[in-house]
Amino acid sequence: MSAKVYSYMRFSDARQAGGASSDRQRAYAAQWAEQHQLLLDETLSMRDEGLSAFHQKHVKKGALGAFLNAVEDGQVPGGSYLVVEGLDRLSRAEPIQAQAQLTAIISAGISVVTASDGKVYSRERLKANPMDLVYSLLVMIRAHEESDTKSKRVRDAIRRQCLGWIAGTYRGLVRYGKTPGWLEVVEGKWTLIPARAEAVRAAVDMFRRGLGAGHIAKALHDAGLATSAGMPTSGHLVRLLSNPALKGEKHLTLEADTHVLVDYYPALLDADAWNELQQLAALRSRRHVKGQIPPLLTGFGVAFCGYCGGPLKSQTMANKMRADGTLADGHRRLQCIRVNSGDGCLVKGSCSAAPIERALMLYCSDLVNLQALYAADRSIVPRGELASTSARLQAIEAKLDRITEALLTSDDAPATFLRRARELEMERDGARDEVKAAERAVAEATRADLTGADDRWRALVDGVEKLDYEARMRARQLVGDTFERIVVYQRGMRPDAKARSIDVVLHAKGGTARLLRIGADGELLSADEAIAETA
Repeated sequence: MSAKVYSYMRFSDARQAGGASSDRQRAYAAQWAEQHQLLLDETLSMRDEGLSAFHQKHVKKGALGAFLNAVEDGQVPGGSYLVVEGLDRLSRAEPIQAQAQLTAIISAGISVVTASDGKVYSRERLKANPMDLVYSLLVMIRAHEESDTKSKRVRDAIRRQCLGWIAGTYRGLVRYGKTPGWLEVVEGKWTLIPARAEAVRAAVDMFRRGLGAGHIAKALHDAGLATSAGMPTSGHLVRLLSNPALKGEKHLTLEADTHVLVDYYPALLDADAWNELQQLAALRSRRHVKGQIPPLLTGFGVAFCGYCGGPLKSQTMANKMRADGTLADGHRRLQCIRVNSGDGCLVKGSCSAAPIERALMLYCSDLVNLQALYAADRSIVPRGELASTSARLQAIEAKLDRITEALLTSDDAPATFLRRARELEMERDGARDEVKAAERAVAEATRADLTGADDRWRALVDGVEKLDYEARMRARQLVGDTFERIVVYQRGMRPDAKARSIDVVLHAKGGTARLLRIGADGELLSADEAIAETA
């Protein structure tokens, strides 16, 4: 391969790309190539618009990074030239890092030309004139200091705007961080983009119904809905559901400080709806499942082996699926994870998951059975959680009071005091949300009856049996909300190799334990109070 000339242009602000800076940088490479009778390679000539050389985004995400990889892979012929306007276009990182990048290019046999001053940096030139290396380092030091000073000024200005917003003295835009995809600025104010806001609401609704992020993304795509400029992905939706912009807040982290701007954006959710969404997100393990047939019992720490106490796992033989999308009962199984481990299990083998699921759905579809599960005080567990979160909130508030008192009595409070006060305020707000959630749980648990609970189970029976994804995800959530522990004895409490029934002990959250004896087809042979277990 013969030597070529490559051009690299970078703009810290993408708006510069259409102005004189773009024309000037583009002309440098063409003129230099023509003067030295070399070919300008347009195919690998590069431009990075709106990517910072100070934060190295042009290397991590941009065209310069791709060029450096091409140099390392030998795709750029030795003896070639990389033309830049100045070394500050190449890098504004810390000098030692910037010079390492320059050295890597030169060491690969590529000469770097800074067209603004006509200097050429190559092995031969630096060997003949070592002071050019010192000069390049001085240029890089100056470029880094300029960017560092500018960055500090920008951060200080943003910090003043944040403090002004929190104090109520500033209501303008705070140009920092990523803009939520469902919002735009109209006449200086944030405004919802109707179609995208509809997509966000639909995503939240599907998540509440139990669908996973992958299925939500597909459903939005099929409906032609997008929450931002591009079609949603599962990763994008996971981040979206935890974005405080949904409740109208903007969170900015500047160095070690986080500023919370309340009511900065138009809210899609009120505070209670936001808190409930975060509770669901905290239990994502119930929703995150692999494959098209979500298991009802495993994957979220509820189902255990009755013989050794080990967790149960699901096995789905998807390759045995019929043309109509169903599987034979025997092709979806439950097995103790210790069966094939060094710990071992008293009973080998596995059992079909289908009869257990069928019996469980049937049992919980009967209001009398649900009432039997909750013969005890259902509020015991949530009351304990409420007491714990309330105590934590009180401890945080006591610490905050002490720091506030110290700040009020000090003429020159240390910066660490101010930072700690802000951290405690955020912890206090989080603890308050947890207390509210615990209070709702207690209120739910202390309701006098379970009216309607059986209907929720009954509505899902048919879908669960037909292996419908959404129905099984919703039933999976009901299982996790209802039961603390489900203990399975695949060959009965007294193991019998010839046993035709399965014993299952249901431990309701804040309730009692019930023993179900289940037939091979999922029929309930008996349902009694569980007195004792063998494990």
